[in-house]
Amino acid sequence: MTGLAQQIAALFEQGSGAPREAAREAFFRLRGELAAGRVRAAEPDSASPTGWRVNVWVKQGILLGFRFGDLADMSVEGRWRFFDKDTMPLKRMDASSGVRIVPGGSSVREGAYLGGGVICMPPMYINIGAWVGDGTLVDSHALVGSCAQIGAKVHLSAAAQIGGVIEPVGAMPVVVEDEVLVGGNCGVYEGAIIRRRAVLASGTIITGSTPIYDLPNGRIIAPVSGQPLVVPEGAVVVPGARRVTVGAGREWGLSLATPVIVKYRDERTDARTELERWIR
Repeated sequence: MTGLAQQIAALFEQGSGAPREAAREAFFRLRGELAAGRVRAAEPDSASPTGWRVNVWVKQGILLGFRFGDLADMSVEGRWRFFDKDTMPLKRMDASSGVRIVPGGSSVREGAYLGGGVICMPPMYINIGAWVGDGTLVDSHALVGSCAQIGAKVHLSAAAQIGGVIEPVGAMPVVVEDEVLVGGNCGVYEGAIIRRRAVLASGTIITGSTPIYDLPNGRIIAPVSGQPLVVPEGAVVVPGARRVTVGAGREWGLSLATPVIVKYRDERTDARTELERWIR
């Protein structure tokens, strides 16, 4: 992909002055590679402090697709009216992919990768540049944002919101590693990384700038400048609160929402999540 990466980087640097057809052609090549899973917006990297690296040129290429796309009629059967960039159609799939997309209003944009055995419950949405691993369940009203990386055998419960982070192009997108359980109404944003086998209880919000209170280890996991926030492997995280200790907030008795690690995943936790096997 070196040649395509260099071409996209050069076109991106030219901004709106880039040759239109060249930019579209480069984007279409990238979109095909993303859809096939051969290229990713971010990928594992053992040399990185977080274990992941972002592929800046991929995000640049996706932005080319938005910049040089034309508004087109994408209505379905003349009854459902949709208008979007002609570079961003729905993903074309068939039963040979091994992916279950249950009827009821779900959408997957072309340029997203879905592994074998993925289940999509209606209505849910997966955006361009997203990568979803084998056997993952994307439940009703869940969102997988542009460039988000979701591992294998993950459960994104109803109304879970996984932010993408397409801009700035150098920022890490949200990463959810293998066998993570994301509870209902959870939100993961700002390029946070959720390590494998972690559990986010319903309503937990994780952002790249919010500290996590790790009760079992008596520590505060705070974001480091220039690095994404990382939820440790096997952590069980619940919504919590911390007191405001300065200014009027202290006088008023206010508190702020914060995620809290209450334990690390064990056999009992695994037993409670065993139901996954029965719905696949």
